[in-house]
Amino acid sequence: MTTSPAAEPVVPGYSETKDAHLRRLKRIEGQVRGIARMVENDTYCIDVLTQVSAVTRALQAVSLGLLEEHVAHCVVDAARESDEAAAEKVDEVIAAVTRLVRS
Repeated sequence: MTTSPAAEPVVPGYSETKDAHLRRLKRIEGQVRGIARMVENDTYCIDVLTQVSAVTRALQAVSLGLLEEHVAHCVVDAARESDEAAAEKVDEVIAAVTRLVRS
């Protein structure tokens, strides 16, 4: 957990679903290790690409879930705080979505 300059604890938007996110990420980690084994074993290219696509979709699902929770928690809280804080969080979201779309 990080703290803001005012030393108030910052609770991430995903705090209530942290365990579920960690389970999904550990599953994805296992899938990536499986892909590495496929490459080590000279598995057919298309089969490897199929698994890469599955991992990509799984990571996108995690990203969208985190983004949704960020908007519902962090952006909404900032909007309640002030127009300036809301504008800052909206800018963060736009930058994050831009990075996600480019990836």
